[in-house]
Amino acid sequence: MNGALSVAEYMTLTSQKSANSSLDALTRDVQKIVLSNGLTVLTKEIHKAPVVSVQVWYRVGSRNETAGLHGISHQLEHLLFKGTQSRPIQFGHLFSALGSDSNAFTSYDMTAYFGTVGRGKLAALLELEADRMRHALINAEQLTSEQRVVISELQGYENSPGYRLGQAVMQRAFPHHPYGLPVGGTKSDVEQFTVDQVKDYYQRYYSPSNAVLVIAGDFETAEALAQVHTTFDPIPRGPGLQPPLPPALSPVVQTSKMGEDVNPLLLRQPGSAALLEAVYPLPNVHHPDVPAIDVMDAILSSGRNSRFYPALVDSGLTSHAGAYAAALMEPGWYNISIAATPGQDLAHIDTVVQQLIQDLQDHPVAPEELNRAKTQLKAGFILNNREIDHQASQLAYNFIVAGDPHYSDRYLAAVAQVTIAEVQRVAQTYLDPTHRTVGFFEPTQAEGNTRIGVSPATHIAENFMTGEPVDPKLVAQYLPQHPAAVVSQTQALPETDRLANGLQVLLLPDHSSPTVTLSGHLKAGNGFDLDRKAGVAGLTAANLLSGTTTKDDLTLARALEDCGASLEFNAYREGVTMEGYGLAADLPVLIETLADVLQRATFPEEKFQVSRQRALAGLQMELDDPGQLGRRLLQQRIYPATHPFYGFPTEDSLQVITRTDLVDFYQQLYRPDQTVLALEGDFELEQVRSLLQQQLGAWQNQGTAPTLQCPTVAAPPEIETVAAPLPGKTQVVTYLGCTGISRSDPRYYAALVFNQVLGGDTLASRLGSEIRDRQGLTYGIYSYFATSAEPGPFVIQMQTAPEDTQQAINRTLTLLKQFREQGITEAELDTAKRSILNSYPVELADPDILMQRLLMNQVYGLALDEIRQFPQHIEALTLVEVQAAIQSLIQPENLVIVSAGPVPPQNGSS
Repeated sequence: MNGALSVAEYMTLTSQKSANSSLDALTRDVQKIVLSNGLTVLTKEIHKAPVVSVQVWYRVGSRNETAGLHGISHQLEHLLFKGTQSRPIQFGHLFSALGSDSNAFTSYDMTAYFGTVGRGKLAALLELEADRMRHALINAEQLTSEQRVVISELQGYENSPGYRLGQAVMQRAFPHHPYGLPVGGTKSDVEQFTVDQVKDYYQRYYSPSNAVLVIAGDFETAEALAQVHTTFDPIPRGPGLQPPLPPALSPVVQTSKMGEDVNPLLLRQPGSAALLEAVYPLPNVHHPDVPAIDVMDAILSSGRNSRFYPALVDSGLTSHAGAYAAALMEPGWYNISIAATPGQDLAHIDTVVQQLIQDLQDHPVAPEELNRAKTQLKAGFILNNREIDHQASQLAYNFIVAGDPHYSDRYLAAVAQVTIAEVQRVAQTYLDPTHRTVGFFEPTQAEGNTRIGVSPATHIAENFMTGEPVDPKLVAQYLPQHPAAVVSQTQALPETDRLANGLQVLLLPDHSSPTVTLSGHLKAGNGFDLDRKAGVAGLTAANLLSGTTTKDDLTLARALEDCGASLEFNAYREGVTMEGYGLAADLPVLIETLADVLQRATFPEEKFQVSRQRALAGLQMELDDPGQLGRRLLQQRIYPATHPFYGFPTEDSLQVITRTDLVDFYQQLYRPDQTVLALEGDFELEQVRSLLQQQLGAWQNQGTAPTLQCPTVAAPPEIETVAAPLPGKTQVVTYLGCTGISRSDPRYYAALVFNQVLGGDTLASRLGSEIRDRQGLTYGIYSYFATSAEPGPFVIQMQTAPEDTQQAINRTLTLLKQFREQGITEAELDTAKRSILNSYPVELADPDILMQRLLMNQVYGLALDEIRQFPQHIEALTLVEVQAAIQSLIQPENLVIVSAGPVPPQNGSS
């Protein structure tokens, strides 16, 4: 890199371009038609990547459910993946074969189904959505299986104290309205659903006249609409029934006879951190106050310069303080959620929150606060809609909830007009303490791992008979016609540079969106804690933005927040990740802030003490979460204590860390020759090169770069089980794992392919078909290789009811043994390869995924064009190579099995 460009010069060069660019063009080119059967179709061409997103949203959700039917919208959502009359096959297999990133969700106002595919598969995806719009196959066997799955999902949420508190508060705030119940329903209702009830609900509300179809991406509108007419015109309009409306909402007055706040709802249950949640009623999405309410929320809760952060987080009272405003068809609510740091009193925290709100009501906000909030909302909206599927979702939301595909443009224009007086007025109007519902969660005991049991298991698995794998020929029989995957080598590659100090840079211009994405990796992760104190790497990364030699933490944050940009650092095993986002014109702010903290961080003592308290609170919550505790224990059983992958922070290790430890770690490991930066977005190469040289060229290395020493890890001689009981939980999270492979292992590509067959997709894999789909034992089951520069673990993860845990483990072990003994078929190999190849361009259409792949390929020392060569590696795999990889990597008799949750699994049959 030659020359240097100052921040001021860069801003001058880009200001005119920024002024001329359109930042609110989301709905400018949207076209809308209505078919003769009532189906509304919204289309938007976006030619930035060779993919297209198809979404079908139905105007029915949990707010429309009546007594005895709470959760039926969500139950039906699950059943729509089970097949149709003409395609009696799990649709997950069809979506996987297309390479579609497909899923669904149920909310208060709608139920939505969405998928993103390569551009040549648009017609196939439309055909599948049209088929399940009116021909879903709903029978007793499927319903029984999915009822177990849904109940597992609902109970999994209840593992979280925050979820339980939130539901209790919502039930008190909305006692006679569906808002007071979980969107997914209640166990008592779900387990009583009949086939006739679900069929009737489906036939009433799943029709073209009650739906909107959105197509966004790389297609030609005329051709796409012709396909829509061909596919959807034959579907009858349907009964045209409107879903039942919920009871009218009126504020629940929460005051005592003396006019004082009523006592908060109080939950005393097993858990970790003390929690507070408060809810205030708000108007619906059509109310003209909605933009001002969102500006008010940003002033209260968005960023370090918000009202909440210094008073609640920076003061050490809380580890988290957040809020959001729900804008729905019905009047919504304002939610405040807080996690206290250890030893802090919830009543005192609540008093501070109310004082902050009172101050907002009594005094006008400063002009800079108002402008910052507006900028954050606008920039956040633009950044959130970089991805094609996000734009499709925004259009669907606009139409379903607000009744206008152009709603978001009107909303942003209204945000720009919000005044100081309006912010104060909406705070006075809607944050009324007499209409507030508040709840406290007080943990009855501190959770930990003192009761963990470890034992060998010699009779854990029985010879259960598993069902036959789904035949790929059957999948092909029901799959709509579509062009074969094309192995492309056209993916744009970044320009690469290296500064004189060794810092590596990848630059990939993309002018399709006025945004920039910054990704980075620095070899200073948790693995380097091995010779120090567990938690030093994480605390160092967490304190980078706490101040530099020239700026304090609020000044650093203000520079970013004033332009709606963000910058975060997080430590993981082998490195520190850097993630930055902003509008294109604000790239200099991102780079200047990054350069400042990488070279001149000071780690102020008072900020360090507060961050350590937050880390201790986070540790308590981690040890109380079955998923996080189970993953920690698995890692510590697979790897020996001498391995960098073994260590995790403990209360003792965090307590003894000092500021000096952070400074020493920073000085030794934060080095340009251990750093890779990747930038993607709307910029000019030479200008950014010059800016990087000016900001980072003087960063110097000191001493020799430390390296991780990772000894070879042997598998356990037999199956080893670990049981971690956690009181107050409803679902068990189980991990089965062993040592795996590194990213550079020659078996990597074969492992990806056979894992796609084994458990790479919870709906379309052997594990998913058997454990989830046939048996209904788990909400989700996945397998994966956690590859990195060093060999990470191979993991199978699932969530089950306590009474189903042992059966699920046994069946999984049986399936693994069969998988090792029999391998996969040629047809399964072809199907897995096709699925991976079809999904690859869909993944790369997401700028975050694209840049992460490019960045980590560089970190791992792979060739620059590996991102182009990846499809060729997959295509070239032979069955012999894959079978050999299965034999060497799948070891069912040498696994560690960790179950964390309400009841430890018992050896033997269930």
